Amino acid sequence: MAHDHAHLEHSGETLLEAAREALTSSGEQWTGMRETVFSELAQHERPVSAYDIADNLSRARGKRVAPNSVYRILDLFVANNLALRVESSNAYLANTHPGCQHDCIFLVCDECGEATHIDDEAVSKTVRGLANDRGFKPERPVLEIRGLCRACA
Repeated sequence: MAHDHAHLEHSGETLLEAAREALTSSGEQWTGMRETVFSELAQHERPVSAYDIADNLSRARGKRVAPNSVYRILDLFVANNLALRVESSNAYLANTHPGCQHDCIFLVCDECGEATHIDDEAVSKTVRGLANDRGFKPERPVLEIRGLCRACA
């Protein structure tokens, strides 16, 4: 992975704290429900759907959590760089470095569902440059390469 800056990956409690700090510094509130959704999302190594998160939280809380509420929170997380969205599978991953802005470049395995996020400043710069050259203002570039991961190939 190519980075033009110091890159700090978080996990566990440090990831939760980094997410809280990133969200509140953008002017948003860190509510109990947002923390619960982020904590559930962060437990998954593979992309997870809003429905799966809602089901898991419903079981844990003993009362129904609406998928629509989870979707709204996940959309907020994506907009604030706390989560990454795998567009082709409508699933999400926690961003382990929410303080860094990177485009979404994924290698998605069609066999096992693993999605590997790649940070590559050169690719991001090229994609954004191509869009800009055509008078298009890129907001959130997403590249997905479908195929087979090393384990499944």
